Amino acid sequence: MLKPRSTRRRRWGYERAKDKILAQDCIDAYRQKQFRPAKPRNQKDVKPLKPAAIAYYEQRLDALLDLETGRIVWVGHGRGQAALGKFWRRLRLSRAKIQAVAMDMSGAYWAAVLEHLPGAAVVFDRFHITKLMNEKLDELRRVRVREATGTMRQTIKGTRYLLLTRAANLEQEKLPKLEDALKLNHPLSQAYYLKEELGLLWEQPSRVAMEDFLRQWCARAMETGIALLRQMAKTLLLHASGILSWWEHRLSSGKMEGVNNKIKTLTRQAYGYRDEAFFILKLLALHQARIKLLG
Repeated sequence: MLKPRSTRRRRWGYERAKDKILAQDCIDAYRQKQFRPAKPRNQKDVKPLKPAAIAYYEQRLDALLDLETGRIVWVGHGRGQAALGKFWRRLRLSRAKIQAVAMDMSGAYWAAVLEHLPGAAVVFDRFHITKLMNEKLDELRRVRVREATGTMRQTIKGTRYLLLTRAANLEQEKLPKLEDALKLNHPLSQAYYLKEELGLLWEQPSRVAMEDFLRQWCARAMETGIALLRQMAKTLLLHASGILSWWEHRLSSGKMEGVNNKIKTLTRQAYGYRDEAFFILKLLALHQARIKLLG
């Protein structure tokens, strides 16, 4: 004899909730066993702070990566202090000694590291500095295209790839078009050559030379009178300590960018994840997985 429908619904709901609790307990036990915080090796336990840009419905999950192993050691909700609050407590309990942290120029992460790791050096990632300069150059290009008319507009239009690609990587047959665009537009020419010069910052022979180069570059950018270049110069001067720390530590969050691509592939193959706990478990085990692009 079948039970009333309402009773079956309540029973099914109870069993489903019970299974979910048991599943969460299994996940927690496995995570504690397999992904406990790694002990520092020779006092060089270095991790970069870089948002992993993981979307879970309307929430944001940020990941922390161990540079030496390429392993995600923490996943938290929010950004900056909101995402890392519990991580700092676990870090204190593990007594790990972190010498340096690589990150982009996010104020939220910078403030969090300064508060909880006052003895660690902050290294602002080279990739993100170059990316920011490219964004300023591209924005200036769009402004000049809107303002230009006639022959100048036709010459400047369609030069985005030429301007953002490093001169050493540009095909020889495309150089004449770039040179014509730079001859006709002096502000664009100034921004382009400053962009190329900025890449030499990380090739200086000493920290002192690197600091002199950075300040001279910022001075030239300020002298152009171009608002976007002046903003870039002010940003670099404000973050000069973290930029110059690269000379001692030579860190980059490039591995984190690779992990971001793996995460995007993981979520795309699964068409998203409904169970957040299971998704986080997949992230913590990502260094053991072999993600392949399909289709």
